[in-house]
Amino acid sequence: MPGLSYKPRCGLLPIGNFFRNPLREAPVCCGIPVEWLHREVIDMTTYVARASLQVAAELAQFLEDRALAGTGVDVGRFWDGFSDMLHAFAPKNRALLDKRQDLQAKIDAWHIARRGQPHDADGYEAYLREIGYLLPEGEEFSIDTTRIDPEIASVAGPQLVVPITNARFALNAANARWGSLYDAFYGTDAMGSAPRSGGYDRGRGARVVARARVFLDSAFPVEGHSHADARRYHIDRGQLLIDDKPLENPAKFAGYRGHPKAPSHVLLVNNGLHVELVFDRTHPIGSRDQAGLADVRMEAAISAIMDCEDSVACVDAEDKVQAYGNWLGLMRGDLTETFEKGGRQMTRALEPDLDYLAPDGTPMQVKARALMLVRNVGHLMTNPSILLDDGAEVHEGLMDAMVTVLIAMHDLKKDSGLRNSHAGSVYVVKPKMHGPEEVAFADATFTEVERILGLERYTVKLGVMDEERRTSVNLKECIRAAKHRMAFINTGFLDRTGDEIHTSMEAGPFSRKDFIKRKSWIAAYENQNVDIGLECGLMGRAQIGKGMWAKPDAMAEMLEVKIEHPRAGANCAWVPSPTAATLHSLHYHQVDVAAVQAKLAKGGRRAYVNALLDIPLAAYQRWSEAQVTREVENNAQGILGYVVRWIDGGVGCSKVPDINDVALMEDRATCRISAQHIANWLHHGVVSEAQVMEILRRMAGVVDRQNAGDPSYTPMAPGFNGIAFAAACDLVFKGREQPSGYTEPVLHARRLELKAA
Repeated sequence: MPGLSYKPRCGLLPIGNFFRNPLREAPVCCGIPVEWLHREVIDMTTYVARASLQVAAELAQFLEDRALAGTGVDVGRFWDGFSDMLHAFAPKNRALLDKRQDLQAKIDAWHIARRGQPHDADGYEAYLREIGYLLPEGEEFSIDTTRIDPEIASVAGPQLVVPITNARFALNAANARWGSLYDAFYGTDAMGSAPRSGGYDRGRGARVVARARVFLDSAFPVEGHSHADARRYHIDRGQLLIDDKPLENPAKFAGYRGHPKAPSHVLLVNNGLHVELVFDRTHPIGSRDQAGLADVRMEAAISAIMDCEDSVACVDAEDKVQAYGNWLGLMRGDLTETFEKGGRQMTRALEPDLDYLAPDGTPMQVKARALMLVRNVGHLMTNPSILLDDGAEVHEGLMDAMVTVLIAMHDLKKDSGLRNSHAGSVYVVKPKMHGPEEVAFADATFTEVERILGLERYTVKLGVMDEERRTSVNLKECIRAAKHRMAFINTGFLDRTGDEIHTSMEAGPFSRKDFIKRKSWIAAYENQNVDIGLECGLMGRAQIGKGMWAKPDAMAEMLEVKIEHPRAGANCAWVPSPTAATLHSLHYHQVDVAAVQAKLAKGGRRAYVNALLDIPLAAYQRWSEAQVTREVENNAQGILGYVVRWIDGGVGCSKVPDINDVALMEDRATCRISAQHIANWLHHGVVSEAQVMEILRRMAGVVDRQNAGDPSYTPMAPGFNGIAFAAACDLVFKGREQPSGYTEPVLHARRLELKAA
């Protein structure tokens, strides 16, 4: 068992414990500079033997005492099967990572050999086909996924992504299926201005009520009448009447609570999404409303991804047990979190389903919780929680596959209570896969997991994140590789851009980040994702998603801009908070996504591979010194603001002020693009190492100032000798050597260094 040794963290086990890319300067292991390999790292983990594995004692105890209990899976059979799977799949996982490196070296060589020449787009595409990076498309097909919940198959709406390690956030996300439109309008800038401090503003409250009535008139019009003038809502012979006027579409009345002549709640439905009108004349708002309407509650976050990947900082068994423990609580339905808010102690738990009477008076229920998916780690990283018989760390993605599905069995075994999937499925999102072979490997992994756990084949449904270029240009074949379990695809601009910069590092300097967003390849990427998804039969069977709104405090801007996602044919899109989900739900009442998809499906593809391969290099490179400095400052400040929280606090996703003090949601994807962008400009001489270091130190002072109000914060300046600052420097100055430009190897190694200290 390893004691005083550095163990590779990415699954690559090359000769001499490091590999050298002959076209990139510094020898590295897992993206970590070789000189680190001479540094002794004390491994304080206590391991216990299980089958042919060495398992961290706290993980083994968690699995045996908590996760396995009640599943019907025998402990001995579990460990035997898990060990066999890990040992059988590890060499295949390593081979896939080796192929990434081999293809990258060949692409680097192609660009280097043509440096100084105009880019030959046709020759480049032909070369990518020659080396097997770009694969031929096969015959037409449609996915045949079965047992899909309506939140995945047929209901379009917002989607939350939340770090599974934070129980409070996870519960908030799960309960964000419903949100108050009144609160969302009142408490944000959604109406054009933020609320002022102090007590309740009656004028603002009146504007909120008026704005909500405008929405009701738009989504649920009344024959010859307006919700703004309504004084009474009641039910007569199964029909909703507003001052004795029916809805223009009576089918939009879905149910009620209370007496039909004076219901306490009225349930409406539009484009598959529910809206609840709450009536209470004793409520401060309802008492001043002529109809007694106290709130308008929106069905909002239809689904939520419980994230074990980019938004968390899980580097060892302690962290993984925390993540798995919260997932277990969600699947069992007993997760709670007690915290203090406004001087009061509060306990949060999962919301029970909502009871109504259908229009005909029969009892019915509506789900109160978002359908929960779980995002596993990708193929790259390893984790010291489990060691194979040769002492190598287990691939974290394989561990996640087995443990998260095992835990989900607690939900699968329910026939009542707080159920997640009524269809009997487990939804796993798999990130950062490169091409069809890696998707097929994930499919085979879950087939083996199902066999070991005694689950019916294809119980596990797979979400493929279209965020790496080799997946984008081979998307149809990626979907084909998992067509029996495909339930989700999406686009992710930030990771996709980070991979684009890394893949094309040798092609030349990239445009400034704001200009990269304006290049044609982005529109092609977003359009092709939807078009291929529809072409492969995802409509009515799976989610086609779009990426995150990264400005959690800019809700007015979100309301103006993010409607483009449902208009593009996406039936889910990521939002940064439950409040944002409530507001984004308005877009799905304005846009019938099913109708949009049906129209797009008839039109064929709007983009092809050649457009996706249009590298966003800087055509104009005569930047002023001020422009270069400002670009590097922006990147450096974002990296430092994120990394210092990741390393020092173990916070994988947070609201980080940018260089202009505008709060942005940051995770490893945003860090990846910023680090790769500086690395690209360094490599091509746009900026020098000395300039970048000076900017990093200056921006560290800015980040220190932005965090001055946090008593637990450790400043980086003026010493610049902390582990967090060193990690930020590694990401930039060793950026070209990171596998696919990922930040994980550096962040994990530096976080472990801090925890050991």
